[in-house]
Amino acid sequence: MKWNGKIFCAFCSGLLLTGATGMAQSTGDNAGTGTALITNLPDGLIYAPTYDECMQSGKPVVTRANIYHDGWIDLNKNGKKDIYEDPTQPIEKRVEDLLSQMTLEEKTAQLATLYGYQRVLKDYLPTTNWHNAFWHDGVANIDEDLTGYPYYKKNLPGVAYIWPASKHAWALNEVQRFFIEDTRLGIPAEFTDEGIRGVEHFKATDFPTELGLGQTWDRDLIHHIGEVEGSEAHALGYANVYGPIMDVMRDPRWGRCLESYGEDPFLVSELAIQMVKGMQSQGIVSTMKHFCIYADNEGAREGYARDNPRCPPREAEMLHLWPYERVIREANPLGVMCSYNDYDGVPIEGSHYYLTDVLRTRFGFKGYVVSDSDAVEYLAKKHHTAADMKDAVREAVLAGLNVRTTFTPQETYVVPLRELVREGKVPMSVLDDRVRDVLRIKFWEGTFDAPYHPLTNADAIVLSADKVSFARRVSQESLVLLKNEKNLLPLDETKIKTIAVCGPNADNPNYAKDHYGPINAPVVTVRQALEERFAGKARILYSKGADYFDAHWPDTEIMWEPPTSDEQAQIDAAVADAKQADVAIVVVGDLPRGLPEDRATVGENCSRTGLNLTGRQDDLIRAVAATGKPVIVVDISGRPVTLNWANRLCPAILQAFLPGMEGGHAIVDALFGDYNPGGKLTCTFPKTVGQLEMNFPTKPAANAEPGGKDRVNVAGLLWPFGFGLSYTKFAYSDLNVSPEKPGTNDDITVSFTIKNTGDRAGDEIPQLYTHQDLSDVTVWDERLCGFDRVHLDPGESKTVTMVIKPECLAIWNLAMKRVVEPGTFKVLIGASSADIKLKGGFEITP
Repeated sequence: MKWNGKIFCAFCSGLLLTGATGMAQSTGDNAGTGTALITNLPDGLIYAPTYDECMQSGKPVVTRANIYHDGWIDLNKNGKKDIYEDPTQPIEKRVEDLLSQMTLEEKTAQLATLYGYQRVLKDYLPTTNWHNAFWHDGVANIDEDLTGYPYYKKNLPGVAYIWPASKHAWALNEVQRFFIEDTRLGIPAEFTDEGIRGVEHFKATDFPTELGLGQTWDRDLIHHIGEVEGSEAHALGYANVYGPIMDVMRDPRWGRCLESYGEDPFLVSELAIQMVKGMQSQGIVSTMKHFCIYADNEGAREGYARDNPRCPPREAEMLHLWPYERVIREANPLGVMCSYNDYDGVPIEGSHYYLTDVLRTRFGFKGYVVSDSDAVEYLAKKHHTAADMKDAVREAVLAGLNVRTTFTPQETYVVPLRELVREGKVPMSVLDDRVRDVLRIKFWEGTFDAPYHPLTNADAIVLSADKVSFARRVSQESLVLLKNEKNLLPLDETKIKTIAVCGPNADNPNYAKDHYGPINAPVVTVRQALEERFAGKARILYSKGADYFDAHWPDTEIMWEPPTSDEQAQIDAAVADAKQADVAIVVVGDLPRGLPEDRATVGENCSRTGLNLTGRQDDLIRAVAATGKPVIVVDISGRPVTLNWANRLCPAILQAFLPGMEGGHAIVDALFGDYNPGGKLTCTFPKTVGQLEMNFPTKPAANAEPGGKDRVNVAGLLWPFGFGLSYTKFAYSDLNVSPEKPGTNDDITVSFTIKNTGDRAGDEIPQLYTHQDLSDVTVWDERLCGFDRVHLDPGESKTVTMVIKPECLAIWNLAMKRVVEPGTFKVLIGASSADIKLKGGFEITP
């Protein structure tokens, strides 16, 4: 297997055979039939050389030495090199050879996930009981094994194997050794894990969540994040990471807004292409989710609650399906997770049209499809399109599902699948196709030839100093300056002697520990960053001021009540600090879902009925602003928030969408001018939940503000899509569009000049929008077709070139055919969707 230009396998450094004092060496009959066992080990563990022995030797350790040969492994233990065991053979030949040797039991075992330690699996290492366990026939993958989620705070024996990284990789190697050495055909398990802001492990480099990453608009940055995540996943022992999330956000009440790059399908696909390429460059499978039409639910509800999408067919195609098509074509992701929602009455997980006709035939997907948790079960217990679990299994397998993943044992899926095949209700040919897809990916990953991950450099790879430094840069680029009245920011620290900092996110590291990413990475809060920066220079006065929840939340989302005496006392303490200070920093926002038992205001299954700051946070802002001191609001949130009070009363607002482990440093860097914030919004900020939906892209006049003397003005946005301020100014000029009359299949090149006319270096994010003057059906008022992130020193100018591809202009016409229509188009170059700097045009000819 290639790894950063080198080849790693189980044989590179030789093998350390067990046989020393206190060990057992496989010989004779034992070597032909099973691993040598020591029966007096604690908890009935299969004998395994210890982690320390492996680290001392620097070599893979095996107990069944006679199956390992120079360049290949005798996986089926028959004494000869079969085609599937030969690394020089084409993958397809290896797949067919292996498939021909598999029994029904072994085939079906490759179509279900075994959730890892403390999710379903009770053992942290293989035990003697595994020889009789259901997975003795094999397993598709083991998910979230020994990650620490959700049990790392508990006193459990497996906690010892989650860290350091080398010990975790060693433990997964030992689990893998069971499948290589102690199953009939030696088909390796695939170790999978979540990872949308870094690998979901006890410790790993912790980036902003996807909504924060979206604000960077930085393709190169996202690509390198994928490389970092892929390298750390490999070092920890994983082969497949569930990410990126491809859901296009439409309603800010949705709990999973924090997991979306934003509202626009072009931007989502552009960033996802880079994330997939970055991860898969490290030999890690990228599994996109959630396919498909998942993020547009009625009332923003999700999970077991009502979640049927409400978008019409053209919007489904242009908003939610097109990004998958682009990413599959451009980056070839080898995994897709199917969603558990229905669309137009048809559950996606049971839809042959979406899982096969669209995903594989139309889009050309070549990997395997794994289910979201409970997706198969929902066919019977929520959607009621299947009579029972067995019928649900039939429906999903025939639709195109490869691997069922949820928090129940394998057999709940595999046993009914075996019955269906024996009864002829699932043809063997269909079963073989589903298994082929899984085996093909395992061969691509190299796990048949190099099943054990190297330990030597694991600890130097995960959370290395250079990665932490890079995480700080990512957090900086994710910040969006929303307001800066009278240029209050950046602050001049030489004039500040006392800083008051308050708010529930001022000193709570849990904003960077939400699900689907690192669980316990070292997080720097805003308070910590201020105290570090001003040690011995200025006083930092901290008071919490308010919690995320008030006494009667969530009822207070719809029925306001005055603060309780305890809540008022918290606010009063923050006011007292502010009165002593030169400046007050109020750090408000969301608490994301972390461990399952934690309360949260945003995250999976945390949809809301309102968009105001929760708890007493708005009361806190009003009270601190009333002191008359300069007040800066920092919003660390996971969705757009109606920051009306902050916008009315406070001169500066900095938006940070859950900015990761280095978020505190990045925010303080921006507030004091070490970094000039340059992020731009990828989501619309409405003024009230009553305006919803207000988003981008939008149909003509959908977000227009009503006028007339007899009308009540209830519209208008706080901040539009693409908005973001800087500490410097930029000028746009010299627009050129070529050709002026392209054909329907021609690329269109747009170039222009940007100049930094201010006195600070900074980043500008120019955005290219198009407007179609006349169309067969109504289309978006503006469509994002290009963007870039450009760094400019004071006085520096650069020529920016963007290319509009024909697919970016295509619509689904009256006959529901995707076409590029001839006619005139406007080209709009803007600093945001509402701040257009340059205008041009072209005419498409037939």
